[in-house]
Parts: sequence; C-alpha cells; structure tokens
Amino acid sequence: MKGCEAIAEALCRYTDRQYTVPGFPVTGLGELTKAEMVINEKTALEYALGDSLSGRRAAVIIKNVGVNACADPLLQAVAQGLVSGVVLVVGDDPDAVASQTAQDSRYYGELAELPVIEPDASTCYTGVESALQASEMFSRIAILRLTPLLLEASADHNPVPRMDGRGRLSDRTWTMNGRVTAAEELYRSMFSWVNASPLNTWAGEPAGAGAAPGETRIITVHPLPEQAAALRTVREYGRTFVRDHLGVQPPIPQKRPQSMEDRGYYRTFCKECPFKPVMNILKDKGVKVICDAGCSVLVMNPPYELGLASYGMGASIAVAARSTGIALIGDYALLHSGLNALIDVYEKELPLLCIVMKNDCTAMTGMQPVYDPVRFLAFAKPVVCRADDERTLYKEIVVPDRPRTLVIEGTCPGGCSHETVEY
Repeated sequence: MKGCEAIAEALCRYTDRQYTVPGFPVTGLGELTKAEMVINEKTALEYALGDSLSGRRAAVIIKNVGVNACADPLLQAVAQGLVSGVVLVVGDDPDAVASQTAQDSRYYGELAELPVIEPDASTCYTGVESALQASEMFSRIAILRLTPLLLEASADHNPVPRMDGRGRLSDRTWTMNGRVTAAEELYRSMFSWVNASPLNTWAGEPAGAGAAPGETRIITVHPLPEQAAALRTVREYGRTFVRDHLGVQPPIPQKRPQSMEDRGYYRTFCKECPFKPVMNILKDKGVKVICDAGCSVLVMNPPYELGLASYGMGASIAVAARSTGIALIGDYALLHSGLNALIDVYEKELPLLCIVMKNDCTAMTGMQPVYDPVRFLAFAKPVVCRADDERTLYKEIVVPDRPRTLVIEGTCPGGCSHETVEY
C-alpha cells in the first residue's frame, strides 16, 4: 500500500471525525478518509477542538500554508487545554511543486510547543496513534507532518491498538499566567517522552528524519530526543530543522501555576454592563457556553463560571457547534474572524445558538467603533433584541436543533472598566 493509503486507514482507525481543506500534497488523503470539507482551516481546527471537548478524537487534514490560517486556535489551545486527542495532519511541499511557498510546518511545533511526529514507511500507524496519545498526554494539538516522500512511497501495513487517553482543560481558578506556567511544565515533560519513544531507532550514521533515508530513524522531530545531539549527519526533507535543533534542552522548571486567589482578585463585567441579564439567564438555565476573545471570556470567571473553554478570536462558533451548542461572542470578534465559521455552520445546519453581544465597539481595547454586524447576517435571519428585554432573552436562549443567531444590543457605559473583585 502507498503511504497515503496507510495514513488514511490509520486516521480512520484512531480518530472519530476527520476534517479537511484540500491542497497538495494531501488532497488525496482527505478523499480517502472521506473527511468533511470545511470553509477554511481555522474553522476546521475549531470543529476539531469542539469534538475534543465532547470526548471525540479528531483529525484536521490541510497543507502547509493552511497552518497559517489556523495559527490562533493552534497556539491558544496550548494554554487552554483539551480533552480528547486532536491531530493536525499537515502536508508539506518542500519543493514547491504545487504551492506558493516551501513552508516547513515543523517550526510551528517549536513556536507553539507542540509534539511533531513525522512518520516513515514503517510508522504510519504508530505515528498517528502516538500523535493522538501525545495530544491527550500533553493537552494540546499534535502535528503529524507528511511530505510526498512518504505519501507517494510504499508503506507497511502494521496497525496497532487504539488507546484513548484524556487530556485536561486548564484549571479555571488559574490566572492566564498560571495557565501558561502549567502548559510550560507539560512541555518540559514532553522531552522525557520523546527520549523514551519507540518510534525512533538508533543505528548509526547517517540519520534520516521522517521519510528521508538514513540508518538512524528520527520520527519525533519536535522535541528532539537527547540521543540526537551526538549525530553529525542528518538527512531531512525541507529546511534543516532537525540539524538546527540538535541538543536543544527542555525549559527550566517554573514556579507553581498562579491562581486568582494567589493574585488576590478576579475580574468580571463592568458594574453597569448592559449584558448582565444575558449572563444571569444563562446561569439560571445552567447551560455551558464556549467563550470568545473580548468581554465574553469573563463569563468563565466568578460569579458566572459558565464558560467551558475559549480558543481565541472568532473561535467560539465552530467549537460550540461540535460541543456545548451555545457560542458567546462580541460583534467585533464575529466580524474579525467568526463569520466564516457561522457560514459553514448554517450551510451544514449544525445545532448552534450564536449569541452576539452588540455594543458597537471594541470594549476591551479602547472602545473603537465597530461595523454593525446585523447588515452582514442576512443569511442567518437573526433575532435582534435589547439587552434589557429579559422576556425575549429567556425565550430565545435555548440549545437549538438547528443554527440560530441572537443579536443582543446594549450600550457600554462611558468611563467604566471591568470590575475587580478581591478574595
């Protein structure tokens, strides 16, 4: 069998859902897995994160330049955490055969502190399963780097058992600084994991990374096992990533994660926030929501504690469509990078209530004016109401069986700031 066929079978065995945005060299892989085509890579990864929150493993199959489009949730997920494994299957095109760049996706592993596995002909199945196990062990997305060297070559058919694990969401009592500290500690432990990984084999010089030829085989290309530091010759397909990272050490241990109680306070909405009735109704109904960037993220803090997760600007819509069914987003975040996801949700008729808090400004970053989102939501046929119309709010705030959009209008009080509550 071809490498493309082996990877496709492995993805179907070890994940529950597959998404794709076609592009060379992984268009055929998406077809073989019958992956769901998505409007863009960012939305696809957000769907996968929603699956993760719901206990489903998911794969996102994209080409190298597509990683740029999903960089925000890719990096945000490191500090936020996840539950079931998510693997970003990236097709690199080092010779720019059918791409506008020769981008090397392994560098995203370094940037975001992610496990990156690059299988060879003998590790297609173990590589996919190991990537998912690493995602769950270290509570972040794992990257599976593929190149034409593997996809077009013959590969071994050697399936391994599926062994689902469970990641963790960041502790909601931690500050953002605390979440980053905890994520860094997990990254530090990743170095011990690669040192013990059976994916790598050591048989002298030269070494081959991924599908590149060599006596020694390096499959865990980030972080690199410490044994690799002694190598003099490394063959790899793409840039000299492995060669340039030989001997890289794990980060220095940090202090324990900071909690809000350690800091002495938590932040919540402004005292005169017009959207407080929305939060009170959500709490009264006992529903969980996916928060976005902006003021909506404050619903994760006391006294509401309704937010299950937040994966960055515009991410709440697609994540919620595969998990809680309710997304809470501001008008600016919707227009910034949430509309593509909402279009995809409506096209697929996924059950989602998208709650848009329309305050006509960027409240957290200087109150700059924002375009009216209602003008761009004709396809969604939104219900529009005032933030103090509690009768309509109570009626409309339900987990639906189809996509629905609720635009809630309110005016931020001038001169106010988020309330700080001391412990």
